[in-house]
Amino acid sequence: MHTPHLFEPLTLRSVTIRNRIGVSPMCQYSCEDGFVGDWHLVHLGSRAVGGAGLVMAEATAVSAEGRISPADTGIWKDEHVAAWRRVTKFVADHGAVPAIQLAHAGWKASTAPPSQGGKAVSPANGGWQSVGVGGTPFTDGYPTPRAVTTADIDRLCRAWQEAVGRALEAGFKLIEIHAAHGYLLHSFLSPISNRRTDEYGGSFENRTRFLLRVVETVRGAMPADLPLAVRLSCSDWTDGGWGIEDTVQLAVRLRELGVDLVDCSSGGAVPTAKIPVGPGYQTAFAEAVRRESKITTAAVGMITDPIQAETILKTGQADMVFLAREMLRDPYWPARAAKELGAKPDGLIPVQYGRAW
Repeated sequence: MHTPHLFEPLTLRSVTIRNRIGVSPMCQYSCEDGFVGDWHLVHLGSRAVGGAGLVMAEATAVSAEGRISPADTGIWKDEHVAAWRRVTKFVADHGAVPAIQLAHAGWKASTAPPSQGGKAVSPANGGWQSVGVGGTPFTDGYPTPRAVTTADIDRLCRAWQEAVGRALEAGFKLIEIHAAHGYLLHSFLSPISNRRTDEYGGSFENRTRFLLRVVETVRGAMPADLPLAVRLSCSDWTDGGWGIEDTVQLAVRLRELGVDLVDCSSGGAVPTAKIPVGPGYQTAFAEAVRRESKITTAAVGMITDPIQAETILKTGQADMVFLAREMLRDPYWPARAAKELGAKPDGLIPVQYGRAW
């Protein structure tokens, strides 16, 4: 039996991922005070049991103010570590690489979970003062943020640094910085949202300054043998917004700073953006960044079919595929894909489930 590209291992620094399938970070809105529990153990653990090579925990706040909602995961205090360690051990024990996405929601913070409407949460109901690139809300119904100061930026860089230490103590082997989807770091990148007139606004160099500081801080806090990823929105899908040319230019700089993988997503900066969602609608971004920036990329977005995923890799559009909603529908998608593509299931299927395959 041959080995499809989808089931070839991928090595980033000292970490070898058993295949090219990653579980994309997906918010579960199932925490209290940032603590993960049994839901996350089962949710993330079952995707490792199902055969994914990389299992990435959802956007996890580096500070309490950086949560999207009061129900978000957190890693802003030492007490969060033990709860995460249960999850990472189970994921690693079942053959997958445990990863975490470190995030700050910025002007999208202090909102309710989508199932509860997703709009502003008042302080009386557990909300807080959000901070953002400026002092205007993301859109109607969102909180009005306080514009971050340069002192805030210094503080937040320290928060990312401290979060890295906790993530490593918790057992994570790959860290991703969330700089996409209109959250804090992306809102600095996009010329649509960033109207600042200080050293963090205006030119491309200024708008990328905050992210590059975070990258340098995080890379410096990590062991040299562990990989670092960054998720980017490669396009705002809006005239005058951030685009693929900007992403390619930024990705070159990220590579020079020690980033090992760019997770290529899009959108989120503008509530009115017209995004042509469809199968593989973002893979061209991963291909362009991979080709032009000479960096490893992951494609994400409406990747649902094993042949589709194999084609993305076989044609050089990306080095990995990250699956989100399809993994919610089927935690055992990797095992099913192996069977469909004619790959050996060795190491994918736990012995307890062997009779089913």
